Order: sequence, then C-alpha cells, then structure tokens
Amino acid sequence: MKLYALGDIHLGYDFNKKAIEDLQPHPEDGLILCGDVGEKPDHLALAFGIAKDRFKEVFWCPGNHELYTMPPKKEPRGEKKYEECVEVARRYGVHTPEDDFFLWDGEGEPVLIAPIFTLYDYSFRPDDVSRENALKWAEEADIVATDEFILHPDPHASRDDWCRVLVTKTEKKLEEAVARNPGVPLIIANHWPLRQDLVFLPRIPRFSLWCGTKLTEDWHKRFNAKVVVSGHLHIRRTDWKDGVRFEECSLGYPKQWEDARNISGKNLNDMLREILPGPEPPESGNAETEWRRFG
Repeated sequence: MKLYALGDIHLGYDFNKKAIEDLQPHPEDGLILCGDVGEKPDHLALAFGIAKDRFKEVFWCPGNHELYTMPPKKEPRGEKKYEECVEVARRYGVHTPEDDFFLWDGEGEPVLIAPIFTLYDYSFRPDDVSRENALKWAEEADIVATDEFILHPDPHASRDDWCRVLVTKTEKKLEEAVARNPGVPLIIANHWPLRQDLVFLPRIPRFSLWCGTKLTEDWHKRFNAKVVVSGHLHIRRTDWKDGVRFEECSLGYPKQWEDARNISGKNLNDMLREILPGPEPPESGNAETEWRRFG
C-alpha cells in the first residue's frame, strides 16, 4: 500500500489526455491528484474514472484551472464552479477537501491524508511591494496570470477575500483533525505551495503573486505534517524543511516533460512521485533541493 502523487496533468492537451490512458494498475495503492487536472468537468471525469480504475484510493484538491469559467459558455463561477468539481469527484468516489480526512494505514505508520484548498492572496511578493501595487509590479515584467480574467471569486469581492475564507476554514479543520488524532502525522496536499521559499520561477519570478499565501507558512509544523504535496509551479522538486518533506510533483504541459519522454524514454507512470513510504528525513531536518525531471 504505497501512496503516490501527480499534479498538473492538464487534460485540455490531447497529448496529456492520451498519456493518462497508459496509467498502470496499482490495486493496493493510493494516488493524490493535486490540482490542474483540467478546465472542464469532462477533464475531471476522465481523470477520476481512470485513476479510480487503477488505484484503490484517489484524492484530489483543486488548482486554478479547475476554477476557470471558460468562454463563451455560461459556466458556473467561483464557489459554484468549485462545487461542480466536487460533485464530479464524489460521483467517482474521489476524496476532496470537502470530505473528512482519510486515515491511511499503508507501509509505515498510519497517517491522515488531508487534501486542502487555499487559493492565493498575492502575498508572495517582496516586502517593499504593497498589495495595491502588486499587479503593477508584475505587469512591469509583462506578467499577468490568466486567473485575472477567468478565475472569478464569486460570491466574494476578490480572490484575496476568498483565500482568507478558505484559509480560516482549513485551519479549523486541520486543528480539529490533529486534536482528534494525537500523534498521527498528516499528508497535506494542496495545489499551491504552502511556503514562499519553495517558489522558484527563474523565467517568470513575478508570477509568484499567484502561487500561494504567507498565511500557510508554518502549517507543516503546526499541523504535524509528514509530507506536504503541491503542484502549480511546473518545476518538479523535493525539499526538506524542519524534518518535513515537501514534494512539488507537477507533470505540466506536454512540452515541459518532453525531455523525460524523448531523452530518458519515460512515460506518465515514471512521473508519479512516491509519497509513502518515502525516504527517512535527513538528520538535520533540512536538505538541499533535489530537482526532479521524473519520479
């Protein structure tokens, strides 16, 4: 009973859609899909159907792409779009941030698997850049996220406001889970990184605005995390902070994993990241970043 993770499979791309059909059976294992499955309910249905057919348990948390209201169709917006995604997941028996955390008793010690949803609040920015000037700061480098046009915060006034509501709700749920399960570590799965120091975007550094919130900076310590799983950055890596393993496990757009395919001869199965049992933490609790093309 191993636990794997994969993020940002972007099934809006035909190549990725075909690639997921090759997912091999893991009848005793679990899979975390940590956001950006696709933009449409059909993308979710395809991913969840295949994943549940291949894995014993499947967990999902939304990314920004699931929340997009795509033109020209009159789709739900904001919370309604998220609720639509949750309903698709439940039809397939996939665990979501709206469900109870799942007690996983596989290889190693029991853990709680906690898919969460936090969004972002533009706080991943330099200290000398105010919130009011944050978008202008990004625009100066020709950076504007698609979210600004098709990720709507309804019924909240802004994405910042929606993020704060989500963070408050999630904090309470995590606190209650830790109190009810003393000593049981958590596997926290979120689309967006929990810490700003894990955001490394050398080509588009000011895209950090759309990559998380400083409100989650210490959650790995506060909530007894064993591993924190995320995606979103499309830069695969493993980090250790305070004895906690952080796994960025994006697949990405077809071009972003073509080296793994064309040079190393890998397919989507080789891109799965093993979350559990995984390696032992380093003696110091911290380690240098391990950059990962696959695995």
